[in-house]
Amino acid sequence: MRISPDDHKRIADAVAAAERGTSGEIRCVLSKESADYRRNAITWAAGSALLIPAGALLLGLRPQLLSKLFGSWTVGHLAASDAQVMGALTTYIGVQTAVFIVAWLLASWPALRRVLTPAAITKSRVHAATLEQFMGLGLHRTRDRTGILLYVSIAERRAEVFADDGIYAKAPPEVWDEVVDRLIAGLKRGAPADGFVDAVNRTGEILAACLPPREDDTDELPNDLVTR
Repeated sequence: MRISPDDHKRIADAVAAAERGTSGEIRCVLSKESADYRRNAITWAAGSALLIPAGALLLGLRPQLLSKLFGSWTVGHLAASDAQVMGALTTYIGVQTAVFIVAWLLASWPALRRVLTPAAITKSRVHAATLEQFMGLGLHRTRDRTGILLYVSIAERRAEVFADDGIYAKAPPEVWDEVVDRLIAGLKRGAPADGFVDAVNRTGEILAACLPPREDDTDELPNDLVTR
């Protein structure tokens, strides 16, 4: 999803307009991906290599059959039974290796890798990335703890709104569900900039009702969209 210079300006203008009616500070972050899921591919590959061959044995498939089918090395000086065991073990290890490689290649495909990642893990990693950006952008350092972050992660197709204590004391967390819905709606339309503008407008309305601007209010943080 591409964000044009005009989109950046629209979002920054929306933030500036929203903040004129409140003492709150709004920041927007658009992330391509919130976490590196490559470890999940190794986990799936290792699990498949352990379980699939073992499951095949339980279903009646024997390594000797594969040895006869694909051929195997034999050792002349071993007893026949020993050679049979060695051939079976060699075949079993070969099958495990092949399963591991195939499963790793499949699970390494980004789209499938994200599908194979449990929803709870995806949610926790997006939340962790949201907190990281909240702290990194200095939203926790506003004068009255009135910073709020609107975070969108494209790869995970998730959005979060995280507000500081000064906002949560005035507006309960439930009111931000509508803001998240607007962010997600923009993602679904393939227009994240529109989602940000709609969400910022609604955020401004909520903040204006509970956190009106102070007489000595200043713009403490930049208004531009952060992309990462």
